Amino acid sequence: MPVEQDLIAEILSKSKTIAVVGLSSKTSRPSYGVSAYMQAHGYRIIPVNPREAGNMILGEHCYPDLIAAAAEHRIDIVDCFRNAADIPPVVEEAIQMAAPYLWMQSGIINTEAAARAEAAGTKVVMDRCIKIEHLYRV
Repeated sequence: MPVEQDLIAEILSKSKTIAVVGLSSKTSRPSYGVSAYMQAHGYRIIPVNPREAGNMILGEHCYPDLIAAAAEHRIDIVDCFRNAADIPPVVEEAIQMAAPYLWMQSGIINTEAAARAEAAGTKVVMDRCIKIEHLYRV
């Protein structure tokens, strides 16, 4: 099994709580569908979206940023639904809160930000859908 597949298996088996950066309250958005699926499969979803802060998404309070979310929850995975150019500030917050895992969804590639996260001890998956990876393992 390739190293990345080992890492994905580790992440999915060891994690319980996923902070979803860019989670939308719009049910038609991929971030909502993926998060609803992961929630239905036993993961706690913590919404992070400054435009939705204070609202409830999937029955959970939405936070303006990762730091605010991490102040109230132990977060295992930071799952990013943001443009690649918007990833560096997310990585800095993930490092500040000592997130064990950073996951960039399908189509999101930022090698510099990934290297920065890995140098700080955060394991990274890039350009993969967490829902699809979970489906392969159920």
